[in-house]
Amino acid sequence: QVQLVESGGGSVQAGGSLRLSCAASGYTDSTVFMGWFRQAPGKEREGVAAIQRSSGSTYYADSVEGRFTISQDNAKNTLYLQMNSLKPEDTAMYYCARAGTSDWRRWVGSPLAGNYYGYWGQGTQVTVSS
Repeated sequence: QVQLVESGGGSVQAGGSLRLSCAASGYTDSTVFMGWFRQAPGKEREGVAAIQRSSGSTYYADSVEGRFTISQDNAKNTLYLQMNSLKPEDTAMYYCARAGTSDWRRWVGSPLAGNYYGYWGQGTQVTVSS
């Protein structure tokens, strides 16, 4: 059973930083993409950042480009999101997502699209105050 467990969320003032982690386990196929998504109350889910595991290619939403950095530790099966210069509009529940080789039929469009991913974590809350 695939498990994605996020951690590292919390409350921070504008301009501050947080690092989110996502530990992945229980999968039987190979990981191809991993991503971070967020959803604020009353808003649609938004793809924040994604990474292709083998190449390390990264993808960012325009709203976070230059402030957030996605990275991975393949030995630990852990995904990270370093968030700097946080703004109140970054306040949301942040979710980790995984796409393995068995999800290949989902890969239409950008890796920042939710349809790419077959498994999702439970989320970690990030709150940025002004």
